[in-house]
Amino acid sequence: MFEVNMLWDLIPGADNQGYLAWAKKTVGTTLQQPGLVELRANRNLLGTPQIRVVTLWASGAEWAHYLESVWPPLEAEMHQFVANYQVELWGASPVIPEPLHPPK
Repeated sequence: MFEVNMLWDLIPGADNQGYLAWAKKTVGTTLQQPGLVELRANRNLLGTPQIRVVTLWASGAEWAHYLESVWPPLEAEMHQFVANYQVELWGASPVIPEPLHPPK
């Protein structure tokens, strides 16, 4: 399993309703993708980047399929609303490969 972080800022003065419609469509489409384990969205409380969307994928092949076939038209539409778009791919640490939790 691996994690994809997508980060961006909203363009000042961009169509907020258009962005919200794009986000709703994108989330709905993404949730239907094979191999998607989880989707989270966060806002940065300290400024920029303003938005982070985190997805967890079961395999690189499933992420690659999404990236090559589903994401391109969504990304093209996104650029009218966002700037400073970045993508980070994260895998498990060899030192701590599974999440740790404090004792109960």
